[in-house]
Amino acid sequence: MRNLNHELKQMCRRNRDGSYATQRDRERVLGLVAGQLQELGYRHMAAASLKPKHVEGLVNRWQLEGLAIGTIKNRMAELRWWAEKIGKQNVIARGNDHYGITQRKYVTNVSKARELSGSELSRITDPYTAMSLRLQAAFGLRRAESIKIRPHWADRGDKLALKDTWTKGGRAREIPIRNDEQRLVLNEAKVLAGRGSLIPADRSYVAQLRRFVYQCAAAAIHRIHGHRHQYAQVRYKELTGWAAPATGGPRSRDLTAEQREVDRQARLAISAELGHEREQITAVYLGR
Repeated sequence: MRNLNHELKQMCRRNRDGSYATQRDRERVLGLVAGQLQELGYRHMAAASLKPKHVEGLVNRWQLEGLAIGTIKNRMAELRWWAEKIGKQNVIARGNDHYGITQRKYVTNVSKARELSGSELSRITDPYTAMSLRLQAAFGLRRAESIKIRPHWADRGDKLALKDTWTKGGRAREIPIRNDEQRLVLNEAKVLAGRGSLIPADRSYVAQLRRFVYQCAAAAIHRIHGHRHQYAQVRYKELTGWAAPATGGPRSRDLTAEQREVDRQARLAISAELGHEREQITAVYLGR
């Protein structure tokens, strides 16, 4: 995909539309898109070979990742810019509704959590994908973490340890093992993976990621980032004793001084468990 990435960079530099910041962001987004197309299996693309199947594959991936509507819309704008520059505007539908991209919502005190059901898992035919989904739900893992994880190595008794090479931003972290359900899922993951990861021995990470995306799409499992929202909200209630604002609990402004400190400590703990550096990011998961 190096050729596509290079071609898109050259296209950006020949067509300096918009402000400097707009040009910079466009080049960054299209570079990201080039890499994601490779991960989806399109390895010999040129800039002029953009097709509807590529757009649909990207949108499906972004929706599975649970990206914000605004983020997806911004990326669609850059895809349309790309299509225009190669004279293939019809490759992309005129309206985002065609792809199931709804209107942007600014309200944060609305829960985006999703629970993983047994009926959903029953539609997954790949045991490694099913186990990755279960680990996401049990420990709030990101998708890449749930695929790259080596369960036997990660099991530290009362904690799940994540290596820096598995995580976003290269930040190692630990997640407490708090209940029997987590222990059961982890033990079953260890049996499936042996001493290895949740990537089958005959596959690469990219190949297993591609299988994961396909399996989730075929099973109609969308918004998998919602598993992290669910984890955060359950954890918040455990740590504070009351529901998160996004699930009908008290708003931060309505808490007493003592409760606000409990709220702050809970958000710090949850932020660390989810692999974020800032407590403020928990508002996305918990509301304010």
